[in-house]
Amino acid sequence: MTEGHTQTVGRRGESLACAFLEQQGYRILCQNYRTHLGEVDVIARDRATICFIEVKARATRSHGAPEEAVTVRKQRQICRVALLYLMRNNQAEQLSRFDVVSIVDDENASSPEIRLIKDAFPLQQPYAY
Repeated sequence: MTEGHTQTVGRRGESLACAFLEQQGYRILCQNYRTHLGEVDVIARDRATICFIEVKARATRSHGAPEEAVTVRKQRQICRVALLYLMRNNQAEQLSRFDVVSIVDDENASSPEIRLIKDAFPLQQPYAY
């Protein structure tokens, strides 16, 4: 699979994820939040909770489930970015959690398989900025 194809699947996955999250009642606050520490794909509000959401999209399951690619290293990076976001926005006391949206967008299927994993992982420690 080429890098261009992978990026196309990723972009389409993020678009599908945002539409799905909105259908689930989430309010999208930010997409592709980038800092010097890394990036969070989607930041959204689910009622009173700010959710930091990693989107993993695959064209097939041939390399396993998409959510399996959210490694401990990736979780730590997301946590650092999330803490920085909360601090920069004066929301350090805000309820928050880490969700994952897993998408298998097989062109042979009638529609993409989208799965939301709420509270997918805890705040990874140690955390530093």
